[in-house]
Amino acid sequence: MKINPLNDAALAAAALGAARPERSAAGVGTQGATGAGVPVTVSAAARSLEVTSAGSGIDEAKVAAVKAAIANGSFTVNPGAIADKLLANAQEVLSRTRN
Repeated sequence: MKINPLNDAALAAAALGAARPERSAAGVGTQGATGAGVPVTVSAAARSLEVTSAGSGIDEAKVAAVKAAIANGSFTVNPGAIADKLLANAQEVLSRTRN
């Protein structure tokens, strides 16, 4: 699994912003309300996050199965596989910094 901190941080910020209800000037929740408000401009980066998350390739069934295994205590961790992936990612990062 490759981790891109820029995308992870941007996705986390986008998820955090989406989870918060809209607020009026008085600080009262106005989610779903219509009327005058503050104009919002969505950047190209934000639009690309929306497109990226739509086609993320996440296997929802596999995620649900792992959640269920964790919940019922049957999930097992393979430390060898984790170590292999960590080493492979470290080698990839090191090879990028040398070039």
